Amino acid sequence: MNLNASANDHDDAGNAPAEGAAVDVRHLTPLQFAQLGMSQIAYVKPVVVNGAAGFAIHAADGTPMALAPAFETAVGAIRQHDMFPVLVH
Repeated sequence: MNLNASANDHDDAGNAPAEGAAVDVRHLTPLQFAQLGMSQIAYVKPVVVNGAAGFAIHAADGTPMALAPAFETAVGAIRQHDMFPVLVH
């Protein structure tokens, strides 16, 4: 991510920058900041559901996406969807 352009930059037609375009994170709205990494990052968090240990998979904004019985299964599912897994303690 290039930090030289502004999130409010638009072309002459008023179109927002294309995905992957340079964005200055200092000018992001709270909603834009929460959406950073939405399609690239998934968080894995150990959980206990109905007395059984497992691993919850969450989107970058914290939205629950799935449960897996094992860490390796959670990471495999995330990578299968071309995302990067991040462990949350």
